[in-house]
Amino acid sequence: MKLIFEKGSTGRGCDLLPPSDVPVINLEDKFKRQSKLNLPNVSETELSRHYTELMKKTFGVNDGFYPLGSCTMKYNPKINDDMAKLPGFTDIHPLQSEETTQGALEVMALAEEYLCEITGMDNMSFQPAAGAHGEFTGLQLIKAYHEKRGDSKRDKIIVPDSAHGTNPASAAMVGYKVINVPSTNEGYVDVDALRDAVGEDTAGFMLTNPNTLGLFEANILEITNIIHQAGGLNYYDGANLNAIMGIARPGDMGFDVVHLNLHKTFSTPHGGGGPGSGPVGCKLLLSDYLPSPRVIKGAEGSYHLSYDNPDSIGRVKAFYGNFLVVVRALTYILSLGKEGLKHASINAVLNANYMMHQLKDTYHIPFSDHCMHEFIISLEDLKKEKGVSALDVAKAMLDYGMHPPTMYFPLNVPEALMVEPTETESKETLDEAVRVYKKIYEEVTSNPELAHGYPRNTVIGRPDEVGAARNPVLRYVYNK
Repeated sequence: MKLIFEKGSTGRGCDLLPPSDVPVINLEDKFKRQSKLNLPNVSETELSRHYTELMKKTFGVNDGFYPLGSCTMKYNPKINDDMAKLPGFTDIHPLQSEETTQGALEVMALAEEYLCEITGMDNMSFQPAAGAHGEFTGLQLIKAYHEKRGDSKRDKIIVPDSAHGTNPASAAMVGYKVINVPSTNEGYVDVDALRDAVGEDTAGFMLTNPNTLGLFEANILEITNIIHQAGGLNYYDGANLNAIMGIARPGDMGFDVVHLNLHKTFSTPHGGGGPGSGPVGCKLLLSDYLPSPRVIKGAEGSYHLSYDNPDSIGRVKAFYGNFLVVVRALTYILSLGKEGLKHASINAVLNANYMMHQLKDTYHIPFSDHCMHEFIISLEDLKKEKGVSALDVAKAMLDYGMHPPTMYFPLNVPEALMVEPTETESKETLDEAVRVYKKIYEEVTSNPELAHGYPRNTVIGRPDEVGAARNPVLRYVYNK
């Protein structure tokens, strides 16, 4: 497929601009470009065909099975988009007066109320633009809390080896030293190792729960109690909340702060660089440190933005976050209701366990008794015995019209594939996926050399990934 810069011809175009209805300002030469702006010269037909061709070459959840673990690639209900396209939400500006944006402010207030109820938190901010951004913000709350109390010796954050990779990165960005604690052979946090790690320098503990092995921490209350007794705070990575939503709440488990991924758990769009949303909720002891401003409902029933937060960590994003993502998430919550949200979690866990048990006699599944919303396959033995890697098996799935799961994560499982079927897939889809997984296993074990050539029926074959990583082509070079 040609780039759009390689199409068209000089002088061709499709711009039909209306007459300017504002005064024309002639800029001084120092503010103007010194070289011609290179843009494609294409007709409207060529432009339409180009993007239609791109669309046909992409793969999304609307095209087929997309079990990309830890990203929850599930169907996004179209009613969410319908609500986000309402003129009352799209035709406003964040600098308008509060009197003219009452509907938008009510959306944020209502979403905060419901999400606090779901998580067991007291207050929430929608400013963070993604999950990792939420981690950074939540850790800033923890840091502000200790600094306000003059407890400057607390400079360490404890992170299990089963956590999301962004957890230690976020802690380091905030300026904390990261202490890693191992997992037991059963896949849970090693409580004895955690006890040895805590001390007067412990600022907090970050836990992804359910963890990246797809397991709910069996000793969750003991874990949070250990941290609190040491004077630290507990941070809950809520990226996997769709396994427990409506069933268990982080706030009831002893957690002081949590981030959510609205673009995962609450079915808003995901991928392509955005839009994301990683709101942060917290208990009252941290509420004064939340990003400013906050939406407050007055006694007369109207809403306003409160900037009277002297202990706030300040803004973490312009204005109030990705507002239309919040609209979509609130639509999802209102559509499903209390029982519907619970049912979504139950289905997520049911689908993952069903698929895992269908595959455990074919693939090596290290933790196969039960799982939450996702499960792990290890191809370590297949790699040693047949030379077939997790990458080979993942590439084979492309030939069968399904997206591969996450590869080589979590890091503590060799040759890992993380499979997350999601709650929106039917039994028929799962059965077909199981059939394909088993067929691929049969193919690669009987003819290992065949595995290194996948995929064979896609737009491009197996790329030179090392070469692409070391010698990326990041810009288009025009012909002189």
